[in-house]
Amino acid sequence: MVAVVTVAVAVVAALFVFGWWQFSRIRTVPVAAALSPGGGKGTNYLIVGSDSREGISPDDPNAGAFMAEGLSGQRTDTIMVLRVQGSATTLMSIPRDLWVVNPATGERGRINSLYQSGPAVLIQGVRNLGIPVHHYLEIDFVSFSRLVDALGGITVEFPAPARDTHSGLDVPEAGRRRLNGSQALAYVRSRYYEELVDGRWRIDPTADLGRVERQRVFLAALVGEMSSTKNPVAMVRMGTAFGDGLTIDDTLTYLDALRLAWELRGFNPQSVTLPVTPRTTSGGASVLELDEREAAPLVAQFAA
Repeated sequence: MVAVVTVAVAVVAALFVFGWWQFSRIRTVPVAAALSPGGGKGTNYLIVGSDSREGISPDDPNAGAFMAEGLSGQRTDTIMVLRVQGSATTLMSIPRDLWVVNPATGERGRINSLYQSGPAVLIQGVRNLGIPVHHYLEIDFVSFSRLVDALGGITVEFPAPARDTHSGLDVPEAGRRRLNGSQALAYVRSRYYEELVDGRWRIDPTADLGRVERQRVFLAALVGEMSSTKNPVAMVRMGTAFGDGLTIDDTLTYLDALRLAWELRGFNPQSVTLPVTPRTTSGGASVLELDEREAAPLVAQFAA
């Protein structure tokens, strides 16, 4: 019995040390001054998916998911706030076309462009919506893809055959489909999503808001796979994928990360989207304005 306990303790200690080593490899950004003070009932994590193309092979069958838009520079393609309050989790999506004031320049633009002024500016932009930000996590698309592959794929439910000829998404049959890394990103980055309904291809009329919903589905499936994984080989691969592409704020500690991982086991968050109203700017751009009256109760929930 003593021998069994000794071995078990040794294994746990080894995993703890390995996890700490992997955590120590993660890049940090000095944004402590931009973060909200703690002390509330819950903790808000600003989760950002960056659209860096670095490391994407043009030969990847789903390279269009990364390359098609031909953007220069780097922007945030996915912006979410995860609220953890005890055993309850709420995942709020912020549409990337939300029209806001850039805290660094005073100019108005889409919220996903704030990252070009630095993560601290993006954090402040979210805080200006009335949403506290206690921690910051950013992962690039290459690492998202590798993380999905490390898990052996993720499962997504498709109500109908779907495609996006721009991103490379091609789902010929409805139902539960297992997606690999590049397929998953072709899904989550799709901006020209179409479904085959009654023999005709129909483009998703919800535009950016539809993509926001797909991003939530993707993240829920990804975290669900991560929290249920017990394969040690997959765990090592997962840690490597995280270490290579994850960036965190300079106040998040290893114990904070362990606590978050524990709180996210069995991840099944309430999913919400920041209420917005479509409009066209004087320059002809299609953007989304915050619906302050509709958003107030939701923002209050995240500010408690």
